Amino acid sequence: MARIAGVNIPTNKRVVIALQYIHGIGAKHAEEIVQKVGIEDARRVNQLSDAEVLQIRETIDRDYTVEGDLRREVSMNIKRLMDLACYRGLRHRKGLPVRGQRTHTNARTRKGPAKPIAGKKK
Repeated sequence: MARIAGVNIPTNKRVVIALQYIHGIGAKHAEEIVQKVGIEDARRVNQLSDAEVLQIRETIDRDYTVEGDLRREVSMNIKRLMDLACYRGLRHRKGLPVRGQRTHTNARTRKGPAKPIAGKKK
């Protein structure tokens, strides 16, 4: 079990796929990391040497914002918008969709489950 950026990545998957278990690393960044370190695509995590895992860890620490730092940065950005009281900040504060989606119907992910209104039955 390799531990990179505080995450136990799965050992029996390919390195490119396993790196995507780290918050902040998607397909594109995983490909870049593997190319920088010089690991071929077919290799699996359990086939990596300790030196290669260390190189991957150092590359991620040096070049990418991941896990706790990324979560903190995103939450601070949202908090900044809320403090500014701009339109996006108000939408975050009210728990409504931020990016222009309709709210008359749908938007259940942000608004939560539908609440029944008393006396609405016809």
